[in-house]
Amino acid sequence: MAEIRKPVINPAELELEHWQQGAFFESRDASFGAKLGLKDLAIGYGEVPSGKSGCPFHNHHIEEELFIILSGRGEYRFGPNRYPVKPGDVLGAPSGGPETAHHLINTGPEPLKYLSISANAKAEIVEYPDSGKFLAKSRETPGAKPVFRFVGRKDSEVDYWDGEPGI
Repeated sequence: MAEIRKPVINPAELELEHWQQGAFFESRDASFGAKLGLKDLAIGYGEVPSGKSGCPFHNHHIEEELFIILSGRGEYRFGPNRYPVKPGDVLGAPSGGPETAHHLINTGPEPLKYLSISANAKAEIVEYPDSGKFLAKSRETPGAKPVFRFVGRKDSEVDYWDGEPGI
């Protein structure tokens, strides 16, 4: 079991990591489920600036996600639809194919602040419908750093027996 440092955490007291990728993706965020002693739930806090998104449009094949909007306004892109979101809204992202792909976009003037809660599976496949990529990863234990992680595209697929000795 993860060491419980404190059974209560206020997101306003977290040390946030700031990152930016290109012109559209930017966030200040922190993961803190392990700090609460949780091993099967991942919990994060994010602050996304106006006009930005904290992640690419994606779907999970194994893990489910839940988002709780704390402040700000945005748009929840889910499958082929877009939904306006505001403080107090709870957003579901079930596992599945591209029909469950999702991401949040800050459409308001102030930071969009939210909690994200997800299953913390030992293995996961994530698809990125906008770019045609996928991510495969596995961990020895839930919440640990991946022991295997690969990002690629299906067009690099090979036959199951490709490269095997004696074939």
